[in-house]
Amino acid sequence: MILSAILLVFIAVWSLNTGVYDFGDRSAFEVLWKVIVGDSDLSLSDKYIVWDVRASRIVMAIIIGSMLSVSGTSLQGLFRNPLATGDLIGLTAGATLMAAITIVLGGHFREYLPEAVQFSLVGIAAFIGSLLAMLLVYKISTSGGKTNVVMMLLSGVAISAIGFSITGFLIYISKDEQLRDLTFWNMGSLAAATWTKNIILAVILIISYTILLPKGKALNAMMLGEKDAQHLGINVERLKKQIVIIVSLMVGSCVAFSGTIGFVGLIVPYILRLLFKSNYSFILPLSAIFGSVLLLTADTVSRSVVEPSELPIGILTAMMGAPIFIAILLKFKKSV
Repeated sequence: MILSAILLVFIAVWSLNTGVYDFGDRSAFEVLWKVIVGDSDLSLSDKYIVWDVRASRIVMAIIIGSMLSVSGTSLQGLFRNPLATGDLIGLTAGATLMAAITIVLGGHFREYLPEAVQFSLVGIAAFIGSLLAMLLVYKISTSGGKTNVVMMLLSGVAISAIGFSITGFLIYISKDEQLRDLTFWNMGSLAAATWTKNIILAVILIISYTILLPKGKALNAMMLGEKDAQHLGINVERLKKQIVIIVSLMVGSCVAFSGTIGFVGLIVPYILRLLFKSNYSFILPLSAIFGSVLLLTADTVSRSVVEPSELPIGILTAMMGAPIFIAILLKFKKSV
């Protein structure tokens, strides 16, 4: 934990000093320190770039990377499936569908909404879409107060197919500007980071981690199967409800503020399982830090590889995640 936290700090300093803007004879870290201590000997442009652009983006990358990683780890422990992520149970598809509806059709009703809602309408819609998808999946897969995990996975696949098909239709009827917005939304980006959004995400992270991080022993028991976990004193149904609801909250919030960023919840747990053999008492807290390391590294590379333009971060995470996805499939093939 200590070594990974130190690694995260080094990457954050590197990210802060990466960019096309020139601070003259000072480093970005020196400028940030002057902003924190309230030094008046700073230009407005220096202060804006280092505090409102770079620092806020770094914090958002740390928070979102952490939440996506922990959500993937929690779902994989619950479903006893290394391929389980928010994408698999339909959360990302629900968020993407509602965002697409807002982008394409929002012009017809946006003017009737309060100004504060208009400003963040796409984000609010994505969050609602994720929650609705979760409720629908949970309703389909629950019978007699008990949730069937296989039914949850299958219903998630079905809802994802429906969501992406409707999104495809909206892309077909969209105008050029709407099509561009939809395309960049689906690729994911942290360019819209603000401190207000970071505060909201930080509150969600604290609430979620207070509930999820102590579940390591319960998830270890789930690896034996639901019946054995019950015999060990685990309230399995309560555990399922808590994890699914909290993961929906985290994934919905992340998609709402950054668009679709895939594979983070798949890459980090897979690497940590190679080291700690599915011991979730270690994997859960470590995934919170390594998820931040992964996404912050990917975001820094995306900002620097095609300067002064920016490569969508979802492209990089997909390029990293797809080979690991294939590796997991090959491993399962050999075991079968």
